[in-house]
Amino acid sequence: MRGLREIAASFVVPGPSGVAVRTRIKQLTPADEEVLRLVGAHLGALAGRDLKARCRDGLEHEAEAWAVRKRELTPQSSARWAGSITKATHDQWALARRGALAHLQSLEAGVRTIRHRLSLPVGSKGAKRAPGGYRSRREWHAKARRLRVLEDRLERERADWEAGRVQVVRGGKRLARTRHHLPCAQLTEGGWRERWEAARWFLQADGESGKRYGNETIRISPSGEVSIRLPAPLRHLANAPHGRYVLTGRVRFAHRGQEWADRIEANRAVAYRIHYDTDRARWYVTASWQIPVSPTVPMAAALAHGVIGVDMNADHLAAWRLDTRGNPVGDPRRFFYDLSGTADHRDAQVRHALTRLLHWATSCGVKAIAVEDLDFTGEKTREKHGQKKRFRQLISGMPTSRLRTRLTSMADATGITVIAVDPAYTSRWGAQHWQKPLTSTTRTTTRHDAASIAIGRRAQGYPIRRRTAPPRTHQSDGCGHRTLQTGPDSPGREGPRPRIPGPRTRSVPPDTERTRATRKPNTVRGARSEQEWVQDSLLLTE
Repeated sequence: MRGLREIAASFVVPGPSGVAVRTRIKQLTPADEEVLRLVGAHLGALAGRDLKARCRDGLEHEAEAWAVRKRELTPQSSARWAGSITKATHDQWALARRGALAHLQSLEAGVRTIRHRLSLPVGSKGAKRAPGGYRSRREWHAKARRLRVLEDRLERERADWEAGRVQVVRGGKRLARTRHHLPCAQLTEGGWRERWEAARWFLQADGESGKRYGNETIRISPSGEVSIRLPAPLRHLANAPHGRYVLTGRVRFAHRGQEWADRIEANRAVAYRIHYDTDRARWYVTASWQIPVSPTVPMAAALAHGVIGVDMNADHLAAWRLDTRGNPVGDPRRFFYDLSGTADHRDAQVRHALTRLLHWATSCGVKAIAVEDLDFTGEKTREKHGQKKRFRQLISGMPTSRLRTRLTSMADATGITVIAVDPAYTSRWGAQHWQKPLTSTTRTTTRHDAASIAIGRRAQGYPIRRRTAPPRTHQSDGCGHRTLQTGPDSPGREGPRPRIPGPRTRSVPPDTERTRATRKPNTVRGARSEQEWVQDSLLLTE
């Protein structure tokens, strides 16, 4: 086959470098909630002002400007609150900068595609890697107009990128646009306003090692007591010494609770974020801290007990277990999820599917999971796929980044290694070489199941193609040679056939010898048979 791109080498995915756990703050009094609202609104206004200053500086920002902004915020909050606000501002500006670069690259790809298709005759066929011309003169004219729109937009985005201008909305651009479509979002103006204000609050503080319980601003004791260092204008609301407010409610971290407790008892840094869920009318706190990255397991050690190949699809994960020789073992497994609904629902569906996958891997004794290193950044553009709107929606809805992050974190906690492989041609070659041989009257092998085998074999370093069959005259079976790859010490996979006594001819049944051995004789022992042949004595002649 010509035109195939080079396959990248597989690699072991490094473990996570941080941990984040969330729990609910229960038993809050109305006074506690009012204090949290006032503190969040005050610090949120300071964060918005600081973000505006950072965006105004653009590419000319330097460490001295950062220090100036922090000194301006300190009298209205505290030194630690000001440090948390400026750090969050820098992170938000950097995220917007990366988003602007991605949008710029997407516009360049769209302009390049349209220009190529406009240069071709109308109705010309396309190649595998290059699209053809447009189907009609009408479509050609519409795309020519769209090219001018994209070129103008690209020129503006390029000018903003060179000048360091970014577009940031505190609270989210989607929620801001929802204000103009309240009936479609099934929201009232009061409900939208509550969401908007809660999204713009600022209640997060970075940890500091060496301080009591790892955080001086938002402090949580081992017993679950939460205390907050109030900003300077709100010190009159304090109910504890040193300008602190202690909440009535208590918290308890169920997930990684012991790890969190050991960390705060050692006074190691822990960052906290308090936020309000307007749909449930509940307050939550998220604790996060850094952990040393787990040492990368050698590829050979990870594959010592086989591997599970996983093919990610729009509604399920297709998985198949492979032994050390690359042979599929057992039946394929499918872990379904539903990606419709809210973001929290989609995230929960992904977590549940990965939990079932990891439980199955643990029960099988497998220490490695192979997944594709997918990236649909440049594959879901409108100009590349044209009228394939359903396909663009399909690949846009696949949570590749979130699934990869979730799987890495959850697999590290269970001691399972994640191996990333090149996704090129796995579905095509898997269906070509494995779908038909593994389909039987009792098992239907899908294209996705075959792709999971291709992914697992690529992680093991084996070719996806099955072993070539010998000439037909040398095949050992009447229905074809068994072509599964196996070793000489695996008789359970491709060993000798069971011994069946009897001759191997078409005229005599294969169990003739066993039947004769158990059949009752018709003659009496010691008696001469009437049909026994006796040689006559030789005649002597003279």
